[in-house]
Amino acid sequence: MLSLEKALVASVVMALIVAGCRALPFLFFSVRKPPAMFSFIQDYMPALAMTVLAVSSYTSLDWSAPSHGIPELLAGAVVVLLHLKKRNVLLSIIGGTAFYMLLRHFGPA
Repeated sequence: MLSLEKALVASVVMALIVAGCRALPFLFFSVRKPPAMFSFIQDYMPALAMTVLAVSSYTSLDWSAPSHGIPELLAGAVVVLLHLKKRNVLLSIIGGTAFYMLLRHFGPA
């Protein structure tokens, strides 16, 4: 186990590395325009990342369990419907999570 001093030094070094990695693109592209590939990544990466997270959340389901993944699928449908109706990501995620928790709490054991 690390001593307190070593843990603090490691934390400061990691924080500096993370801050440097976050600031480096701004410093590098302050003098020139970013390539078109970066614009593409900036436009499409958030949606791709969210899609991968959403799909991967269904891979760990036990489809042979008594619920057959119904609460998860219904909660996913609620997220999609809320987002299509309200266009608010935070509301969609919170609403779907609350709906899922209600289904798990009050649904069959």
